[in-house]
Amino acid sequence: MITASASPPATKLNVDDVAALDRLRSVYGRLKQELGRVIIGQEETIERLTICLFARGHALLMGVPGLAKTLLVSKLAETVSLKFSRIQFTPDLMPMDITGTDILQETAAGRREFLFVPGPVFANIVLADEINRAPPKTQAAMLEAMQEHKVTVVGKTSQLAPPFFVLATQNPVEQEGTYPLPEAQLDRFMFLIELDYPNEEEEVAIARTTTGEPAPALAHVMTAAEIIDYQQLVRRVPVPDHIYRFAAKLVRKTRPKGDSAPAWLKPLVSWGAGPRAVQNLVLGAKSRAAISGSYMVRLEDVEAVAAPVLTHRLITTFAAQAEGIDAKQIVARLVKETIEEQVG
Repeated sequence: MITASASPPATKLNVDDVAALDRLRSVYGRLKQELGRVIIGQEETIERLTICLFARGHALLMGVPGLAKTLLVSKLAETVSLKFSRIQFTPDLMPMDITGTDILQETAAGRREFLFVPGPVFANIVLADEINRAPPKTQAAMLEAMQEHKVTVVGKTSQLAPPFFVLATQNPVEQEGTYPLPEAQLDRFMFLIELDYPNEEEEVAIARTTTGEPAPALAHVMTAAEIIDYQQLVRRVPVPDHIYRFAAKLVRKTRPKGDSAPAWLKPLVSWGAGPRAVQNLVLGAKSRAAISGSYMVRLEDVEAVAAPVLTHRLITTFAAQAEGIDAKQIVARLVKETIEEQVG
């Protein structure tokens, strides 16, 4: 959870920050261009992944097999010169399989001592493939890494080097042998990014590009140090007071037991979003404004990130499911109504 700052947020960028934002917009353009050499379509997905990266958030990718989720994440790591690690989650995966463990080794002096061997979580971009297949104990170890940016093994704590970015995938079709992610862990994901099937033209292009020559090597457009600088820059993007209030009002409307919830929502939602959703709305809007070349957060930035921030944080009722109403539809209606109130 983000703690309150001792000083009020900046209301204006300095000259250096303005120049840095211009560079960030240019870097984002080159990033999209490089990824477009191997990834067909998925422009919205690329934008949302980039928003999470610069906002220091984690993302949950939801989509059926074959939509290039793994390829997209690995190529993203390649273009930004980051260490990439892929963990295939299975029911027998143990915490030490991802965090690492101590092994007994003999030193040059002939003595034996324990040496910590880091696991695959010690990377900059970690792809947690089918994260809901791992047992709760392993998910808890992953949760500590996501939230605290550290791991604890045999009572010893090790920090994870920044930037640290977890991209987890879930298959929405096959649910046998899975452990549904608890709400507390879902809340740690900044975005839920849903991938849909490509259109006909994109599917033809995919067939052309993937059945011929091997995929080209991508150019590096950023370093780890530059990403950290841009992450700090995103935090300095000014946010007008009415945007803060809009984000808070929107989230408060998702809570069926609160006074702010509209009457139509109460029978459809059993549990709404918490304060972390407000924080992620603001951070996501800051990051989107930054990569779009805006020097201040706009209402359209919050609107654009509302669905990926809120959808996985709403628990719908049986009545909603019976009527075929999902969280995405509820969020869309809430955003529309809240904007009408704001501008009216």
